[in-house]
Amino acid sequence: MIRRMLSIATLIAAAACADAANYDVLISGGTVYDGSGAAPFVGDVAINGDRVVAVGDLSAATAESVVDATGLAVSPGFVNMLSWATESLIVDGRSQGDLRQGVTLEVFGEGNSLGPMNVAMKEEWLETFVDYVGSEQRAAELLGGAVEVPWTTLSDYLEFLETKGISTNVASFLGATTTRIHELGYADRAPNEEELERMRQLVHTAMREGAMGIGSSLIYAPAFYAKTDELVAISSVAAEYGGMYISHMRSEGNRLLEAVEELIGISRAAGLPAEIYHLKQGGEQNWDKLDQVIEMVEAARAEGLRITADMYNYIAGSTGLDAAMPPWVQEGGYDAWAERLRDPSVRARVAAEMVAQQDDWENLMQGATPEGSLLVEFRNPNLRGYIGRTLADVAAERGTSAQKTAMDLVVEDGSRVQVVYFLMSEDNVKRQIALPWVSFDSDAGSMAPEPPFTDGSTHPRAYGNFARLLGKYVREEGVIPLEEAIRKLTSLPTTNLSISDRGMLAEGYYADVVVFDPATIIDHATFEDPHQYSTGVVHVFVNGGQVLRDGEHTGATPGRVVRGPGWTGGGP
Repeated sequence: MIRRMLSIATLIAAAACADAANYDVLISGGTVYDGSGAAPFVGDVAINGDRVVAVGDLSAATAESVVDATGLAVSPGFVNMLSWATESLIVDGRSQGDLRQGVTLEVFGEGNSLGPMNVAMKEEWLETFVDYVGSEQRAAELLGGAVEVPWTTLSDYLEFLETKGISTNVASFLGATTTRIHELGYADRAPNEEELERMRQLVHTAMREGAMGIGSSLIYAPAFYAKTDELVAISSVAAEYGGMYISHMRSEGNRLLEAVEELIGISRAAGLPAEIYHLKQGGEQNWDKLDQVIEMVEAARAEGLRITADMYNYIAGSTGLDAAMPPWVQEGGYDAWAERLRDPSVRARVAAEMVAQQDDWENLMQGATPEGSLLVEFRNPNLRGYIGRTLADVAAERGTSAQKTAMDLVVEDGSRVQVVYFLMSEDNVKRQIALPWVSFDSDAGSMAPEPPFTDGSTHPRAYGNFARLLGKYVREEGVIPLEEAIRKLTSLPTTNLSISDRGMLAEGYYADVVVFDPATIIDHATFEDPHQYSTGVVHVFVNGGQVLRDGEHTGATPGRVVRGPGWTGGGP
């Protein structure tokens, strides 16, 4: 009996010691959403080093730093399933556009990834990057002192970012387009056996170095030239390492159902999970296809295939004028494309195909119409006066057709010209948000309202996608509960990516933590004035380091490379 009493006393003393523990950081009194989708609770989150070490009632504990989260939501950091911060993080590692919305992990790789690169690919990327930052001198400063690409593999690139200093974590798929360009250039043909085997070897290497899987973008040349069997062949390698296939499908419009069928078929044949990038139904004539898409995905999931999707919360997408022209004219890359567009006979054929009713390739301008095609970015300073105007408006000013104007702008700008295309239905956006297997992406860089980012316009999703979900669609319109939105921003994408120890507020998980005000969080970026930060996120921690304090950046850069399930090295 005495021994039993001593044992109980020991347990009580141990519990008291645990309650009185001293932590590096204690986030106290907040409403905790742990990422599981379960109901929230008022409690505390303790951090030591880079990990969450306790969650619950820690009111007796002390800490080196105490964050009062009373009246605020505390959640795991958000995952951006499709980020184009590949270059913007080189320019500004603070990642402010996303960070101020609670994003702590940027996932790259929609078709193109910044590795592996051969000599020709490095030269092509470097030319574009110099234009992006404005001078060779600035490019050299950002790249480590010389105007050269200081990495070759995808892993090298990610490690370059981490060493340079970034405020968010980064991960990447291996781009199927990148793999193809590495071996075939921009040719419109299938790889031969030797080329395909070399492509597969590139996948083996990238997966062992921590790639998340294979990412494709099949409406664009040269990705358009890849047949399904080629995609199965390289995805089968990713499957060996537990990776996934993720795709901007061959169509999001007239052949949407066929494209979903192809994605599901690749998943089945290659033996790996698959995700639809930025799920949408482009063009009013296709809005009613969402029911069939849901049926197809849920039938595949019932079969045992892990099919998921992600989305951005707007009725407009954004890409280049290449998505308004047939792929055959783009074979060989930009220089060959622009040269063909100078040929009167080619121009006549392209103009005719841009207005023809066909399903052979995806024509976003036809779905949006020239009136719904907003010009947002030019490399040529002489054309920047057109930023914020529609293609129809510029064509009228120039006194020519929208199709010819599009061709002229591509040639004059030296680029594909970035456009916002208004294509989607608001009702479908809301329905997609409510689907339990849909997570979220910005499909944009993570910028700041300062040069060089403000040299052009952008899509408001770059500054507002995640805050828009929580402000407009959760708080104002009640499309889904807050705990479900947080699950879809955190544990759902990390589970889909097979990332361990992230996406939840639980003991032993990395301390990626967001503290925000659910009563005020909102986006401010608009199509007319997109370079505006969202508000309502108060504090953000990445790997235990505080990067946002009282809504302002601390200057800390604790971001790391997050590796996929095939990673064979050490570390996270």
